[in-house]
Amino acid sequence: MTTKTSKSTPSGKIQLKWVRSAICTPEKQKKVVKGLGFTRLNQVIERPNTAAIRGMVKKIPHLVEVVE
Repeated sequence: MTTKTSKSTPSGKIQLKWVRSAICTPEKQKKVVKGLGFTRLNQVIERPNTAAIRGMVKKIPHLVEVVE
């Protein structure tokens, strides 16, 4: 019996990419982008796949995308 594992990310990790600028967004959304750890556009970061991180991504789906 074989188990499926993701080759691109280790278990418990999620890769995020900042794809759209936060210039004309509300201040709360800018704080979420900063809280995730983004510093520049088109940056790819890796965060733990927790409910808190997924909730932050859910608040700004138009600014970030999940890299698979």
